[in-house]
Amino acid sequence: MKLRFLGTEDPMAYLSYFVVCMVWGSTYLAIKLGIDNIPPAIFAGIRFTAVGIIMYIYARARGLRMPSTFQDLKHAAIVGLFLLTGASGLVFWGQQHISTGMAAVLIVTSVLFTALIDSFLPQGNRVGRRGWLGLICGFMGVGILFLPELEVVNTSLHGLFGILAASLSWAIGSLYSVRKPTSCSMIPNIAVQSLIGGGALLIIGLLTGEAAHVQITPVALAALLYLIIFGSIIGYSAYIYLLKVIPPYKAVTYSYINPVVAIILGFIVLGEPINLEMTLGAVVIIAGVLLVQTDRLPAPQESSVRKTDVLS
Repeated sequence: MKLRFLGTEDPMAYLSYFVVCMVWGSTYLAIKLGIDNIPPAIFAGIRFTAVGIIMYIYARARGLRMPSTFQDLKHAAIVGLFLLTGASGLVFWGQQHISTGMAAVLIVTSVLFTALIDSFLPQGNRVGRRGWLGLICGFMGVGILFLPELEVVNTSLHGLFGILAASLSWAIGSLYSVRKPTSCSMIPNIAVQSLIGGGALLIIGLLTGEAAHVQITPVALAALLYLIIFGSIIGYSAYIYLLKVIPPYKAVTYSYINPVVAIILGFIVLGEPINLEMTLGAVVIIAGVLLVQTDRLPAPQESSVRKTDVLS
């Protein structure tokens, strides 16, 4: 039996897709385990700074073209601050207050924010009728997740808003990145983004007094190593391989599977409840994202996939 789900028979494509779905879905659990002992800004800062150092050393060893102009450095700084300091930092912070499954479901809204913002930008991809229906559907799903929190006194509402803010920051950073190409190679560019974004998170952690609450435990170290090696290096490498062999709009379907993986792992490992509101909200949000992404697919006569279809 031949595999054709991804439009290719390349076994490495299916292995890479499996890795992206499983590994990126499991990072929410690793974050949750890590921030129990190392506060979020410092934990995230160590992760991304370490990734930046590793990628920088690799880029130097391979002789890749490094960012050298002011424009390249400014681009890397802005993208790193939006994607890592803003988006990822808020995910780490938000998971102090909400479950891993809830965080994974809400972060999918980055696709909705990307489509919405892009549709109003000059030369952006306009959202059609199906896309607008998807946006309405997706944000209705967000409302389903928020409603139960409005009915109790001790809510985790600020955690929910934190993850939504993370999605918005990711959308802005992604759109900026696509519209501001650099003259350097991709890996060194990401290395600088990681160093700047991770460094900013470490500064935030130190200024807010997180250092006094750091507890180095085997679980925290294992979670950190997992995020660095599997979540960042292996997961990202698998995703880049996918983008080389299949259309981006097929590659980004991992975003439908990540929340399911996160919810199941949160239930099995941490005993997090799976209630009707979370299940219904997840289904409605993912349905909205699916409508948005299919609305933004290239027309049959187009020969290539637009860059902004890769932003989830």
